[in-house]
Amino acid sequence: MPKLTSRAHPVHFLFLFFLPFFLNHAESQQLQAQEQQILSRLRHYWENLPTLSHWASPNSSSSHCSWPEITCTDGSVTGLVLANKGVSGTVPSFICELGNLTTLDLSYNNIPGGFPTVLYSCSKLEHLDISQNYFVGSVPSDIDRMANLQYLSLAANNFSFDIPPAIGRLSQLKDLYLYQNQFNGTYPDEIASLSNLEALGMAYNRKFRPSTFPVKFITGLKKLTYLWMADMNLVGQIPETISNMEALQFLDLSMNPLSGKIPSGIFTLKNLSEIYLFANNLTGEIPQRIESLELSVIDLSENNLTGKIPDGFGKLDKLQSLVLIYNQLSGEIPESLGRLPALTDVRLFSNNFSGTLPPDFGRYSPLEGFEVNSNQFTGPLPENLCLAGKLTGVAAYDNDLTGELPESLGKCDSLRIVTVSNNRLSGKIPEGLWTSLNLSTVKLDNNDFSGELPDRISWNLSRIEINNNRFSGNIPAAINAWKSLVVFEASNNLLSGPIPVGLTDHPLLTTLSLGQNNLSGNLPETIVSWKSLTMLNLSHNKLSGPIPEKIGSLPVLRQIDLSDNQLSGHIPSQLGLLLLTFLNLSSNRLTGKIPDELENSAYSSSFLSNTGLCASNPTAVQLKACNGGSRGSKEVSSNTLIFIVLAIASASLTVIIIGAYIPKIYQNRKPDSNYTWKLTPFHRLEFTESNILSGLIEQNLVGSGGSGKVYQVPIHQSGGFVAVKRIFNTRKLDYKLEKEFLAEVHILGKIRHLNIVKLLCCISSENSKLLVYEYMENRSLDQWLHLKKRQSNSNDVLLDWPKRLKIAIGAAQGLCYMHHDCSPPIIHRDVKSSNVLLDSEFNAKIADFGLARILIKPGEVDTMSAVAGTFGYIAPEYAHTTRINAKIDVYSFGVILLELATGREPNDGTEDMSLAEWAWRHMQEGNPIWDALDKEIREPCYLDEMSCVFRLGIICTGTFPSARPSMKEVLQVLQKCLSRLDIRVQKNTRDEVSATPLLRNSKREQALLDEDSSLLCRTY
Repeated sequence: MPKLTSRAHPVHFLFLFFLPFFLNHAESQQLQAQEQQILSRLRHYWENLPTLSHWASPNSSSSHCSWPEITCTDGSVTGLVLANKGVSGTVPSFICELGNLTTLDLSYNNIPGGFPTVLYSCSKLEHLDISQNYFVGSVPSDIDRMANLQYLSLAANNFSFDIPPAIGRLSQLKDLYLYQNQFNGTYPDEIASLSNLEALGMAYNRKFRPSTFPVKFITGLKKLTYLWMADMNLVGQIPETISNMEALQFLDLSMNPLSGKIPSGIFTLKNLSEIYLFANNLTGEIPQRIESLELSVIDLSENNLTGKIPDGFGKLDKLQSLVLIYNQLSGEIPESLGRLPALTDVRLFSNNFSGTLPPDFGRYSPLEGFEVNSNQFTGPLPENLCLAGKLTGVAAYDNDLTGELPESLGKCDSLRIVTVSNNRLSGKIPEGLWTSLNLSTVKLDNNDFSGELPDRISWNLSRIEINNNRFSGNIPAAINAWKSLVVFEASNNLLSGPIPVGLTDHPLLTTLSLGQNNLSGNLPETIVSWKSLTMLNLSHNKLSGPIPEKIGSLPVLRQIDLSDNQLSGHIPSQLGLLLLTFLNLSSNRLTGKIPDELENSAYSSSFLSNTGLCASNPTAVQLKACNGGSRGSKEVSSNTLIFIVLAIASASLTVIIIGAYIPKIYQNRKPDSNYTWKLTPFHRLEFTESNILSGLIEQNLVGSGGSGKVYQVPIHQSGGFVAVKRIFNTRKLDYKLEKEFLAEVHILGKIRHLNIVKLLCCISSENSKLLVYEYMENRSLDQWLHLKKRQSNSNDVLLDWPKRLKIAIGAAQGLCYMHHDCSPPIIHRDVKSSNVLLDSEFNAKIADFGLARILIKPGEVDTMSAVAGTFGYIAPEYAHTTRINAKIDVYSFGVILLELATGREPNDGTEDMSLAEWAWRHMQEGNPIWDALDKEIREPCYLDEMSCVFRLGIICTGTFPSARPSMKEVLQVLQKCLSRLDIRVQKNTRDEVSATPLLRNSKREQALLDEDSSLLCRTY
């Protein structure tokens, strides 16, 4: 038999070769199954979050590594990112059964309880972010057990007590964020031992015990590039040794009570790109040595700095924003600043700068904002401010500038605002300036400008103030084409001729001031169109003829000055029906008896030098008596007798009352005069402390609420009013009211915006605090929209749709500024129609910041211990979790949009639904939008724009904050609505087409007119 030999088959070798791969694959499959099961348990533990509905069950064939929240390495979970998923339960211990987990992000959720120490079992964890939740209590003293951490964020929670020294033993840390908590103890020096730390954020822990700047940080944190310690109650001085932090790129020490000088070496940090030292008590000069050539932002505003701007600033080729406002800086501006190539934002106002402005501003850089007002500048404005075509605003008022306005401003379509009042500028206005597409405000008062007024102006131009100049010629007959006009002030010029009939065709006009000109002829009878007019000044002209009777039908007219003219005839009886706060008809040729309603001492100087006028009560108004003959004598005798009897009886009763109660009055009285008052101004004031205090009487009370009373106080020097909000307590001002007072002062005293109510000053004493605001003649939007429904006898006219849309845009501009342009951003927290105030021109302004909070960064949230706000306006996530970010303001503003479109009140749904819920239900049921719109103003020509605003209101009030647009996006949609409306109105007005280049030249605007209205909201 042949011998058998052993020989392995080739298949056996292949099997042996691939066996490890088969085993690894099997292990991998098993590991993935285990991980998928853990993730399924996690979702179930958090009550099957709808935001994680795409997570498949363990039996699913889909791999969990494909889920967007999961990061896998070699088929195993290493990263779990569950930010903003609506998690409201605690962190389970089994999460660490994901044995390879290195990254865990649970930020922007609603997780309660103490620090999740169960995560100590995640032995490989390197990145932990639990910011923006509801964690409370102390940070564990053994947190250093998480030894591998490189990134740790505990920001925006409610952690309190001390920051433990154990933090300083996390030796691998590169990023540490502890900002915006409730820490009320101290922070440890041990943080300085984190030698690898690159970013440290501890800002907005204002409850820290006062402490000096941590010098040890400077010596220990050599790799630190990001240092954020704003609003931390730091005291003392910034140490000179800060210049040793050579890696530093970002430095924010703003809003602390730091004092002393800015360290001389701070601008020698060669990597520094952004520096924020605003709102401290810093003094002295800005350091002259500049080596930080990477700087893009310098904000040293709101200190007490003196001296000049360093010449070295002119070497900062990357500088984009220079903000030095509200200091005491002086001297000339270095010419080299005008040649910086990246400069977009220049804010130097409210200092003592002098000399001429560098002529190259705007020549080499894309300048967007140029604010140099309230200084002592001389010479001309720079010629090339808008050379790059991006300039949006010029504010140069309250200086001593001369020369003409730059011609380049006439070619600047991006321009929105030009305010150069109170200078010595002269010459004609560049023709193109008047027709600049986006221009809304022009203030040229108190200069020496000349020339004639234009026939055509920008479709958007709503405010023209040219008082005290030398403009001449007739008011253009085509002034009816100035459709957006809200304020027109041109007093003390050389204007002549009649008042054109076209001027009365302005239903949005609220202020008309043409006094001290050479106007002649009769007043137009068509003034009935002035339904929004609150102030009319035509004094010191040569007007003749009668006062039109229809002037008495203007529903909101409050101030009339027709003095020093040649008006004749009777004063219309309808004039007495107006609720006038000021009336002057002196020095005319009026005759007859004045209306009975005007016979009181409030109008004592209103009728002087009209020899033909008389009154039944002549002593009250300084006129002769209309009564005469024996009949008059009998009446006087009888009336005198009655008066004497009543006077004796009244005097006797007064003596009895005083005798009985005067001891109690003196026993309980605590007059304000017993206290020392402190006045803190934020603007130039035309009144004194005593003017305000004397006006706090019951007759001037116009409202009251939970935080105090509001008074309308007359200011005698200017003839106007201010609004005074008084927070008062006979014992000690309670903590809540004190907090609201400080919040309003802190925010409103610093921000400046056309659509935010102006805080003029605050006045405080031991037992009372006063906030003095600009007076808003047309009260609140709430009263205009809803008061007529609540009071059937209300005489207020309805707001038409164009005015409502303009109010919506104004309010949106104010909120957009707060959210996107303030640093840090501001969240209002109580946006509602009663906090949207309307001035004499129906400009909308956001008011009542008693509940506002300043956030840290755009997109970050804050948590509050209690919900504040008003029913119907409160976002659902805020009502349930007391969690705030910018989207709660967007929700509230969406409710206002629904109010404007429907006319309903915020709680005016059906059954138990709010307006927002009612609107959502209306759309879900497929009902026509037309049925939801306000029946009292809806017209077919407004349907597209009203429908768009209604849809936008629904989008803004969406349940999920992430689905709501930002205020910047909301504003863009509203502006498109306004553009569309203006184009349609202009198109339908045949005689205006030739005067409107927008229609003749712009295909883009015509396309906007033709597109379907839904496109305006399609983005959302």
